[in-house]
Amino acid sequence: PEEPGQEMSSRSEILARVRKNQPAPLPLPEVPTFDTSATTPPIERFKAGVLRMGGKFVDPPADSLDKLIKRLFPDAKVVCSAVPEVAGNRKLDRVRSPVKLHDVDVGVVRAVFGVAETGSLWLTEAQFKVNSLGFLAQHLVVLLDPARIVENMHHAYRERAQFDARYGVFMTGPSATADIEGVLIHGAQGIRTLTVVLLAESAR
Repeated sequence: PEEPGQEMSSRSEILARVRKNQPAPLPLPEVPTFDTSATTPPIERFKAGVLRMGGKFVDPPADSLDKLIKRLFPDAKVVCSAVPEVAGNRKLDRVRSPVKLHDVDVGVVRAVFGVAETGSLWLTEAQFKVNSLGFLAQHLVVLLDPARIVENMHHAYRERAQFDARYGVFMTGPSATADIEGVLIHGAQGIRTLTVVLLAESAR
């Protein structure tokens, strides 16, 4: 058997050869956008997609988002916000382990963009700040600038700068599962509800 030092040397040698013999990088292929002649505005199709997948919509409040959260979730004890528009009472900068968000009742984040065709929302670790916020919270409230709704996943593919992240996810409605009898259950493996608030990022 090889000594530990020899094993590391072999590993380094293999990785060095792989790096040396990698093919030259190529540009990403050009993908058609497959636009349709739909007359319904993207924002309406996006709303329909969110509702179809079990999500909810709430109009921006006339007062403040903090008051809106209290009205929507009056029994919530722990509100954790990753956006400046909502204060919350669990500070993400104090979270040292993802599991510490296990008792969050309401998480609040802002999506990078939405997809009209599917009602999906694109989020990365930059928006979650702690990734488990999007999955351990009981309820998730997502702010979205209505100007950032793209037509379909083919348009989303062109948002290449938004994909430069170690972690990213398209969220489409709350967590859901159905058993063999076709009984649909929300929140089985993640958030129980997903609520979208269409609010421009510059709005405060």
